[in-house]
Amino acid sequence: MEKSKTPHFLAAKRILRYVKGTLDLGILYPYSQKNIEGEVFDYSDSDWCDDKDDRKNTVGYVFKFGTSPISWCSKKQSVVALSTCEAEYIVAVMTTCQALWLEALMEELNMRDCSPMRLLIDNKPTIDLAKHPVAHDRSKHIETKFHFLRDQVSKEKLELEFCRSEDQVADILTNH
Repeated sequence: MEKSKTPHFLAAKRILRYVKGTLDLGILYPYSQKNIEGEVFDYSDSDWCDDKDDRKNTVGYVFKFGTSPISWCSKKQSVVALSTCEAEYIVAVMTTCQALWLEALMEELNMRDCSPMRLLIDNKPTIDLAKHPVAHDRSKHIETKFHFLRDQVSKEKLELEFCRSEDQVADILTNH
């Protein structure tokens, strides 16, 4: 703000034009008993090697409480994945970290029961890898830090569930 230049001004103008053009858009949070007692669904998705320059993936997740989205993210992964399974596994780990934070927040607000959150993934090998550690041959190239997901599944803090690509809510965050 102290030493702003022309690119900063142009970026601010672009943001204001975007806000002006999207005033009628928004997210509806209807009040209903179903939303108050709603279950949390987490959707995660990744596009594998979509960036032709650095081959890093764009990843995204969406958390829905009942029918309403409450948290979402879209960003480029910091590592290059060697397979679609690894790309989806890494975004599932990122999503798991956010899920645990949301769970703690909801418990603090007395809005959470003991059932695990459900993470919907459109890649069956990723689900198999997280549920069955015997798939070592397919995962020995995946860094140990990413097996945090497997640990959370084994502790029953998180349930993984397959989601068809057509039903994948987070897909919009990874496609250009």
